[in-house]
Formats: sequence, C-alpha cells, structure tokens
Amino acid sequence: MRDLADDRKAELKRFVEDKLLMGRPVAADEDLLLSGLLDSLAVMSLVAEVERLSGRPVPPTDVLVENFASLDAIEAYMVSRGAT
Repeated sequence: MRDLADDRKAELKRFVEDKLLMGRPVAADEDLLLSGLLDSLAVMSLVAEVERLSGRPVPPTDVLVENFASLDAIEAYMVSRGAT
C-alpha cells in the first residue's frame, strides 16, 4: 500500500516533468535549479504547487536552493514543514 508521501512525491514529479519541463523525465535527485532546468518563473509555479500539495504556505524566506534543488529536497522540505 502506498502512503501519502509517496503519492505526493509522484504527483510533484508529474507536475515538474509535464508542466515545467514539457515531458522531460527528471530523477528524484537531479538538480533542478543550478542545472538551469527551471527558471525563476518556473520556480514560482513550483512553489505554488508545493503549497497546494503540502496544504501549507511557503514563506518567501524558505524559497532557497537547498529546499528546492531536487524532488528529494522538496519532499524533505514538505515533511519538515508538516505537510498534510
């Protein structure tokens, strides 16, 4: 049985691949920011999706490379913020 974290991570992966990277597959540990895969507008869309998936707002002070560098980093961030 899958848990909510697995479902959330899969949904986040689909969002990044389908909406932000136009179908390009991405590994869970692949760098999204420093690699240039995502630009600043894509990051803002990603933040909005993280807010939707986690059920919590993302404060501007949390929009940091270490929190949004990869799918793994984003999931860890959501868990640390008590994602629902």
